[in-house]
Amino acid sequence: MLIAFESAARHLSFTRAADELAVTESAVSRKIALLEEYLAVQLFSRVKRRLQLTDAGKTYSALVQQSLDKLEMDTTLAMGYDTGRIALELAVLPTFALKWLMPRLGEFSTLHPDITINVTAREEPFLFSEEAFDATIHFDHPVWANATTTYLFTEELIPVCSPDLIGGLKCGGPSDLFDFVLMHKTGRPEAWSRWFELAGAPNSKALRGPRFSMYALLIEAARARVGVALVPRTYVQGELAAGALTVPWEMLVPGAKDYYFVVPEQKQASPAIRAFRDWLLEASKHYRDEADGTGSA
Repeated sequence: MLIAFESAARHLSFTRAADELAVTESAVSRKIALLEEYLAVQLFSRVKRRLQLTDAGKTYSALVQQSLDKLEMDTTLAMGYDTGRIALELAVLPTFALKWLMPRLGEFSTLHPDITINVTAREEPFLFSEEAFDATIHFDHPVWANATTTYLFTEELIPVCSPDLIGGLKCGGPSDLFDFVLMHKTGRPEAWSRWFELAGAPNSKALRGPRFSMYALLIEAARARVGVALVPRTYVQGELAAGALTVPWEMLVPGAKDYYFVVPEQKQASPAIRAFRDWLLEASKHYRDEADGTGSA
């Protein structure tokens, strides 16, 4: 019944659901009728002969889809289970995963070949009780109240742009950046204003400019000469080293966020979690030392 309902709700058509499931339209209709009878709730209605979800149907459809997605994920995990190996399911901030974790993850795999790390990008906080994750690398948040948070390092923001954008120009001061498009991270509109205030050049122009939902998009926009981006230094080390990006005015500003490794209480005793946390702390310390200029050459 649930499969028939999910398909009919997705297509808003019993006919298309029947085609997808290789059954008759009347079979789909019967299953929906049985489900509505069981729930004692009307899930569909017809308006001018067009099938629509009722409000209850919309809510139930979202819940069913979430449950089926989780079931698919759990089934995939079970099918990929390898005796003798341990799999850790990590939820990680998307750009952090791409720019910081991925370049270092091979080192952990070499040290611990018996542990498989599965990484899922997650921008928003979540409840461990509702997800199949063993841990997350994320910002601190009240939702982690029943979990253990381990500090990794503090976000530091730095302006970057394509070398082609500024050509051979030399910025005489931070206010020269107002000659360029200032690009923002969605949800962090105050970042540029704070940067200019700390640089001694406050200006309402700091709030203007396009916004991007992810730092990865900001970085690509900077590389494409769209403007100047204010991004965590953590995310642009490779681009700066390769000369794909440059820093028009050297000034680091502590961001409003700290990065944490978060583990639910019931996972604390896992040897694989402890091994990954130990490695992550060492990698974070090495990064902090390099950023501070105290790391070994």
